[in-house]
Amino acid sequence: MQEKMLRVLELKKVIERLKKHASCSLGVNKIEALVPLTELEEVNAAQEATDEGVKVLRLRGQVPFGGIFDIRSNVKRSKIGSLLNEEDLMDIASTLYGGRRFKRFIEGLVEDGIELRILKSAAEQIIPLQEVEQSIKNCIDDHGNMMDSASAELRTIRQQLRTFEARVREKLESIVRSSSYQKMLSDSIITIRNDRFVIPVKQEYRGNFGGMVHDQSASGATLFIEPQSVVTINNQVKEAKAKETREIEKILRELTAQVAETADDILLNVDVLAEVDFILAKARFANELKCTRPIMNDKGFIALYNGRHPLLDQETVVPTSVKLGGEYQSLVITGPNTGGKTVTLKTIGLLTLMAQCGLQIPAQEESEMAVFKTIFADIGDEQSIEQSLSTFSSHMVNIVDILNKLDYESLVLFDELGAGTDPQEGAALAISILDFVFARGARVVATTHYSELKAYAYNREGVMNASVEFDVQTLRPTYRLLVGVPGRSNAFEISKRLGLRQDIIDSARSQISEDENKIDNMIRSLEDNRKQAEKEMQEAERKRKEAEAIKADLERELELYQNEKERLYHKAKEEAERAVEKARETAEEIIVEIRELQKSGGQIKEHKLIEAKKRLEEAVPKSKSKNKKPKAASTKKEYIPGDEVRVLSVGQKGHIVEKVSSSEYQVQIGILKMNVSERDLEWIKESKPKPEPRSFVKVTGSNDSSRPELDLRGKRYEDAMLEVDRYLDEAMMAGFNQVYIIHGKGTGALRKGVQELLKSHRNVKSTRMGAAGEGGGGVTVAVLK
Repeated sequence: MQEKMLRVLELKKVIERLKKHASCSLGVNKIEALVPLTELEEVNAAQEATDEGVKVLRLRGQVPFGGIFDIRSNVKRSKIGSLLNEEDLMDIASTLYGGRRFKRFIEGLVEDGIELRILKSAAEQIIPLQEVEQSIKNCIDDHGNMMDSASAELRTIRQQLRTFEARVREKLESIVRSSSYQKMLSDSIITIRNDRFVIPVKQEYRGNFGGMVHDQSASGATLFIEPQSVVTINNQVKEAKAKETREIEKILRELTAQVAETADDILLNVDVLAEVDFILAKARFANELKCTRPIMNDKGFIALYNGRHPLLDQETVVPTSVKLGGEYQSLVITGPNTGGKTVTLKTIGLLTLMAQCGLQIPAQEESEMAVFKTIFADIGDEQSIEQSLSTFSSHMVNIVDILNKLDYESLVLFDELGAGTDPQEGAALAISILDFVFARGARVVATTHYSELKAYAYNREGVMNASVEFDVQTLRPTYRLLVGVPGRSNAFEISKRLGLRQDIIDSARSQISEDENKIDNMIRSLEDNRKQAEKEMQEAERKRKEAEAIKADLERELELYQNEKERLYHKAKEEAERAVEKARETAEEIIVEIRELQKSGGQIKEHKLIEAKKRLEEAVPKSKSKNKKPKAASTKKEYIPGDEVRVLSVGQKGHIVEKVSSSEYQVQIGILKMNVSERDLEWIKESKPKPEPRSFVKVTGSNDSSRPELDLRGKRYEDAMLEVDRYLDEAMMAGFNQVYIIHGKGTGALRKGVQELLKSHRNVKSTRMGAAGEGGGGVTVAVLK
């Protein structure tokens, strides 16, 4: 690219703004050497690097990159044996630390899963020379002073030096404080001249102190004398300082040698850090201007959406949207002066250069820019008084040079093509120049005042008209580029708005050819139609955005509903699982208790059975839904005792014992009996009635008479209760006055149940325990009515 083109399109000004975002001189040097790249692969790599920098700043806000210096000259000096001073070495240590810190920072981002191909590669190249860095920091403090701990010898020397200086001060202070010397001193202070401690003595008392005079005041009234009493100690101080200097030099040589040994690695680190600083500067610049990464191509196609000139106020600049290289290769922009034609031209050229430099551009996302081998621009007045060139001549010299160099990979920008000469000849030249550039395959954007070029754009395939909008009402340009609409002069409308008489305007119109009036009316119609279309498009866009907002709200509400539904479902499922698990555990506990009682051979007490039944009923999970009805896969109009059924609420099978009420039945499930609603029953099958166990009266012989007995030993509690009830009825019918119910002793549950039944039975008058000869506590005697 020609240096002149970079200046005309103001890339140099962009580079100056970019330099402000560099963290150190390394980045500044890289930015100063920045030139547009001409290979698509190189441009894409530069754009990717900038994009990674933007990504890091977006995710972390800032990058630790302080304390880095351009130490290349110091490192190179160390390689040739020059001695580095404390400041040089501190810059090296600081830079090594800064590089190591940046390496850790990028490694942390990569570990978090952030894709950073270029910055990761840069971090991997940085060699952490921590040993060199630490050696320097162990010897030199943050202020660049050699520390006592740098070596044992230096510590000893400085201790001696402080001792000698303290002795000198002590002697001189005794002189200064002495009343006999007060009148001889100009001031009661101790100062230093020629690196030796002295006191200010009046001229007339010079001989009273002896020693050496090292200096005098400007007036000569005060002499700075080193008294003879401290000369020897001052000599010791000077010798100690000389030793200190030699020891410091020795330490500096050792540190310089360490730097020289790793010089190549340090220089590599510096080069990497320079590139990183350059990338981060481009990223900060992109953030400042709210830039986006353009899509790059090498097909000469430009699709710029809402592009803004980077050097104008970003809050007030009117964005430009333009395409070039697709349906048309040439764009001819017409319109009034100060309408923004030149700004549009510069925006296209400058954003192309920025993109080829690897900079993001201030434009809307998905903007597409082309990589050109050469960019030519003829913009501005290059009139030269020294060369006796007019405005037209200076432009033509530039255009001739452009036409000799351009090719199909060029972008050409002409401002006011053919201006500065006779309009007819200028328009003809402009058309010929545009035809030549078009024939060579270059992309061209030209601005002009000539109305002839409006017709040229209509008559040539691959050429498109454009104009900058002018608001006749406010008499101000809007700076908007209208592609596909040629510009109008608007001279009559402007004159009318400014108060020119209508008859003068009408007379002027009559002097314009009918064809030109038709063209002007056509352009006005195009503008009106475009404005109406834009208005409708804006309204459609507004409604589309409203619809999208409503859709987004509905989707958000639906998502919240689905999430809440899912949460409630999982919560209900967990509660149900807990309830079922609790019921299962309770049932298992009851079964275990019953089995243990059965194993022990005893009878189950009725209160234990009732308690177990109640616990089992309480353990059954209750449905929280009021409207949910129990499932009834198979129903029957009326159940009869013996029917096999399923109790839906507990999922257990059982059989009907009896009907309790119109809608409730007593169901036996295993050893338990439950009152169950008809709606909670599922009929399975009818069961054949089993023959009822027949009670028998066993008559045994005795001394006096026969005694009836009912033996219940070994029978289940409920079966025993049924047998006792039937037996009492049969005993009444047989005419027995009393009967003997043999229940055994056991746990006492059966005995208790028998006695309670007998007490409340309609056929029993009284009861008593059996006598010793009747079976004792294992028998209950019932006296019948």
